[in-house]
Amino acid sequence: MSDNTSSVDVSLGRQGRLVIPAQLRRSLGLKEGDRLVARQEANRLVLEKPEQIKQRLKERFSQVPAERRLVHELIGERREESRQEGEA
Repeated sequence: MSDNTSSVDVSLGRQGRLVIPAQLRRSLGLKEGDRLVARQEANRLVLEKPEQIKQRLKERFSQVPAERRLVHELIGERREESRQEGEA
């Protein structure tokens, strides 16, 4: 179960409860009480620890220079879109 292509059949229980088999929990380092974020990707259910999400985002944006402010760029884009809609 150590590679990323392993799969295990699971059944959805009462009230939509999902039990992750022990072998898979061990392989993923999941422990009782761990919090997971659930999201839908196309027709798939993805479960991740919040720490993994944060790490993935840090890696994704690590190439962005520290002085670049993406939030200011986003706000500027939204203002420009709003201005264009007002002119239409």
